[in-house]
Amino acid sequence: MRKPSRRQFVGSVGAGLLLAPFINISLRRKAQAAPAHQSSRVLVFCTMGTYPPLWTPTTIASDGSITTWSAMTQPLSAVKANVVLVEGMPSGNPNDNHGSSDSLTGQGFGYYGQGVIKTSVDQFVASKLVAAGVNRPIASLLLGANANENGGQSQFYGGAAGGNLPTIGSPLSAYNTVFGSALPAGMSAASLLARRQSILDLITGEITTLKGTLGSNESAKMDAHLDSIRQLENKLSQSVPAGNGCSKPTTPGADSTIQVMGDLDAIAANAIHQQIIASAFACDITRVAGLEYGNDQRLMVNTAGIPYDDQHGGYIHSGASSNYANLVKFEAYLCTQFVNIINLLKGFQDPLDSTGTKTLFDTTLMIWARDMGDAQNHNQESMRFVLAGGNGSYLKTAANGRYIKSTERHERILLNVCEAMGITSYTGFGDPGLTGASKTPLPGIAA
Repeated sequence: MRKPSRRQFVGSVGAGLLLAPFINISLRRKAQAAPAHQSSRVLVFCTMGTYPPLWTPTTIASDGSITTWSAMTQPLSAVKANVVLVEGMPSGNPNDNHGSSDSLTGQGFGYYGQGVIKTSVDQFVASKLVAAGVNRPIASLLLGANANENGGQSQFYGGAAGGNLPTIGSPLSAYNTVFGSALPAGMSAASLLARRQSILDLITGEITTLKGTLGSNESAKMDAHLDSIRQLENKLSQSVPAGNGCSKPTTPGADSTIQVMGDLDAIAANAIHQQIIASAFACDITRVAGLEYGNDQRLMVNTAGIPYDDQHGGYIHSGASSNYANLVKFEAYLCTQFVNIINLLKGFQDPLDSTGTKTLFDTTLMIWARDMGDAQNHNQESMRFVLAGGNGSYLKTAANGRYIKSTERHERILLNVCEAMGITSYTGFGDPGLTGASKTPLPGIAA
């Protein structure tokens, strides 16, 4: 009898069960690994608009590198080699004021034609990934405390009707959503249980039969191979050290433990949400995530060194007399949180990288977007973004950080996000009236 080839062995039913958790995952990772200068996941960081004169870097070199950061953005200098600041880009409806969906959709209050729906870039990317066969337990994870409070809206839009999408505000609810029933890619409850059992015991009969067709040397090699798989199975069942692979973060306490003035403390809650997003990426539970701070109407801020107040009504509209001192402090706080997420992602190995050399940050595109460009004047005349990516990422970066000012439509930056995720057809996204070269990613962003 002809001995089975390695390909025949791998294709057999029992061997498929034996090797699926290891060989199939390896093959899947290779097939789905992003090519050079493409991202594997995207994280959208959303806040209100700001006061532009105090946001722009103080000194910018002729090559666009940042010489002196503003007080608002100074914390970003800690990761300056990985960030690009963009401003000056108007929306298609620059006078839409509060509640406009411009930010992540490219569409404001204007009429775009029958059947045109509003979809934020995160939802567009998530749907394209699913269409391409990249199915994850959670297509897009939208978190953010109090993002629909006080009649406000989040910056996320989608669904069949293109409606405003809520975020999960409660950290405990977010944790249970991500880690309560969702499992890492390629795993069902049954397969996870089987993984915890002895795979060898499940297929002993078939392996024994197969070994009977092999010579003594190959049979011995098979025994050694099965031994190594058993050892690997044991290692996989052990806890993976935090910061190095897929592991659950600490279970959050009840919402009652993070209250301020009788309401959920959005600042404390969002700090926990950051951990949940990083772990969800590390476990490959999602490839798309969003984190919203407040909404277009209000964000009550409770953090050390800044008086408890509403970001918009207090820091922005009541801050002129002090030259917006509290707004500057809070913007610096937000920059610090953006940096914190970068450092969190740097602490996890990318589960799709078979070389073991890339972190989540290396393969994640982060974008900080705002509902308005100038919150003081309630307009979208100059939308601004902070983009961040790791080593060898989609972004073109510079040692001191890059600054770009453009008068192109801000939707083009959103198309950069799509391009970074391997999406080249933008049909169904943004303003249908934006065509030709204007319906392409902004030049100078990609490496």
